[in-house]
Amino acid sequence: MSGALLVAGTTSDAGKSVLTAGLCRWLARQGVSVAPFKAQNMSLNSAVTVDGAEVGRAQAMQAAAAGIEVEAAMNPVLLKPGSDQTSQVVVLGRPYADVSALSYRTHKAALLEIALDCLADLRRRYDVVICEGAGSPAEINLRATDIANMGLARAAGLPVLVVGDINPGGVFAALFGTLALLCAEDQALVCGFVVNKFRGDVALLEPGLAMLQRLTGRSTYGVLPWTEGLELDVEDSLGLSAPVAPLPPVGRDVLRVSVVRLPRLSNWTDVDALRSEPGVLVRFATTAEELADADLVVLPGTRATVVDLAWVRARGLDRVLADRAAQGRPVLGVCGGYQMLGRSVQDAVESRAGEVPGLGLLPVTTVFGPDKVLGRPTGRWGPHPVTTAYEIHHGVVTRHGGEPLFLPDEGCRSGAVLGTVWHGVLESDGARRALLAEVAAAADRDWSPGTASFAQVRQDRLDALGDLVADHLDTAAVLRLLHEGPPAGLPFVPPGAPD
Repeated sequence: MSGALLVAGTTSDAGKSVLTAGLCRWLARQGVSVAPFKAQNMSLNSAVTVDGAEVGRAQAMQAAAAGIEVEAAMNPVLLKPGSDQTSQVVVLGRPYADVSALSYRTHKAALLEIALDCLADLRRRYDVVICEGAGSPAEINLRATDIANMGLARAAGLPVLVVGDINPGGVFAALFGTLALLCAEDQALVCGFVVNKFRGDVALLEPGLAMLQRLTGRSTYGVLPWTEGLELDVEDSLGLSAPVAPLPPVGRDVLRVSVVRLPRLSNWTDVDALRSEPGVLVRFATTAEELADADLVVLPGTRATVVDLAWVRARGLDRVLADRAAQGRPVLGVCGGYQMLGRSVQDAVESRAGEVPGLGLLPVTTVFGPDKVLGRPTGRWGPHPVTTAYEIHHGVVTRHGGEPLFLPDEGCRSGAVLGTVWHGVLESDGARRALLAEVAAAADRDWSPGTASFAQVRQDRLDALGDLVADHLDTAAVLRLLHEGPPAGLPFVPPGAPD
């Protein structure tokens, strides 16, 4: 059996995903065959495997860091919230059930067995498996049915590192408190800490790290510095805060892209590639004013097309989009956003609302079917190949006019309004630059594309994560954990929690 460890976090967005990816990259560069694993993921940002299974987008990024193809075993359980109360459960890449927060508990025992089988399978096939936790392991109200954090670690005997984000403050309390709220058996697996996103001189932090070690009997395995430019397939919308500063433009002007931040926004990584171009500012927007001055508006994917369409209308964004279309100013709809732009949406699956009028900006209609469409299609944007697309949707769109957006016959173009069910198309360099050239022409802006391949940009970012691990983590200690497991005799930190 191979080595394995679990990267847990004090909170969501503490840095579990990026640390897992960095460890995968660092190990792969040492010639170690390594795979990522996340037993249960809750995210609306997903990816499709080569055999048509749906998994968390972060696991696809981590697999890329390891130099391997992502597969369903790396994320056996994916929760896709459809509202504040319900989620679709995807098991081994296929829809399994729609559940409430309470009813989901009845499935947990069976899902833990599936997760453990997948982890054991990966450990047979790879030298090392780096597991990522979910949320916090100290969510004591959920511990009894936990399958992603200490429930997994206990069942598989995994050593655990806890990562905390120092940027918002309170990292010492978060690290200590996380440990102190675990029962003795769980604490015995927590081997140490990692501090993430530190700005400044580490010498200022060292007295606190020394005190944390005296209080807990556990060392800090590293302090990862704040590093700009590592926007990597974030799986949590918590990562969508302030706009990222654009790269300096090649021409005189900057193109402004506003992405509608829908309540059930999904697969927002579709626009990541736009940021790799010089002179492109991407911002997430919720108001009419933020859309009005954009050179391109993107209506992105959503887990709840009909519900989010009502939100668009309630905020008056439908009028802004109609005005843009009438003025010949570009609008791009992707998946659920494309469905909204059409004449009607007939939904007996997600919202069960029946037929609902769309925004009427594209001559298409959508009918939701019971089976989810999953795939990795290919096509062309004019002469430019599109090889990076994937699709995840229940809604089947029929075009009644306009022109196909992609050849041979996908999507729709009518005037300045464009739509497609394909995610990931902007990662194809030629298609992305062709779209932005159209946007620049429509806005009469002096803009020129860059020359970097987005695939290379992503690899460079993954290498930067590997460098962070190599330069700032006690990698020798990490290797000992992988080879030897949790050390004996780690002290209990009261008060703990009942087992």
